[in-house]
Amino acid sequence: MKANKIALITGGSRGLGKNAAKHIAQKGIDVIVTYRTKKEEAEAVVAEIELMGQKAAALQLDTGIVSTFDAFITTLKSTLNEKWGRDTFDFLINNAGIDAASPFAQTTEEDFDNLFNVHFKGVYFLTQKSLPIIADGGRIINFSTGLARFSTPGYAAYASMKGAIEVFTKYLAKELGGRGIAANVVAPGIIQTDFTKAAFDSHPGLEEMMSKSTALGRVGQPDDIGGVVAFLCTEDARWINAQRIEASGGMFL
Repeated sequence: MKANKIALITGGSRGLGKNAAKHIAQKGIDVIVTYRTKKEEAEAVVAEIELMGQKAAALQLDTGIVSTFDAFITTLKSTLNEKWGRDTFDFLINNAGIDAASPFAQTTEEDFDNLFNVHFKGVYFLTQKSLPIIADGGRIINFSTGLARFSTPGYAAYASMKGAIEVFTKYLAKELGGRGIAANVVAPGIIQTDFTKAAFDSHPGLEEMMSKSTALGRVGQPDDIGGVVAFLCTEDARWINAQRIEASGGMFL
């Protein structure tokens, strides 16, 4: 029997990562999710995926601390060997993120560094350290944001990190093409998750305003994104490479 492919999703215990994990499992792909602190939530995702008939595992990782990555890769290798009898995985999905809206003039160096470490430096070096165990013919999927195309005051630092991710992804596609590894970006618009809950709660008119600014007339839901990520892990997406796929319902056209 042909072995299932395996996806590694950072920040897979909640929000868009959790949704993507479930959509990927529905495609018959096994899943490893990482979590920073919420082990119970990650284990609940694993249980859901196992009920769907796929193998799954949860591993702890803070994607903002590069010094921990070598130990993480060692644990990941052990998990792959023990649970799957493999020394590689197929799909790296760099989803983990933090939200820190702040006007440019008020952004502190600490805010900037936190965003940089999670959204760019961590992605860069986790991908680098994962390269030896990403299977040839695999995929790398990075997350950007609609805010890298249009500008909303308060997100200069966050969106700048995502702009860097978009350039980085093109270089990945170019440099890893010889191994048959494709690299793409998914750029969500505003989505209702626990990631954006504070913004929606503190701005009562935000949902209506965003809905009116979106061609399809509503704000996004996690299911609008998870299926896109899962599609990029399938053979149907094999010829998509170095692309930015915005899934925003047509925001600010």
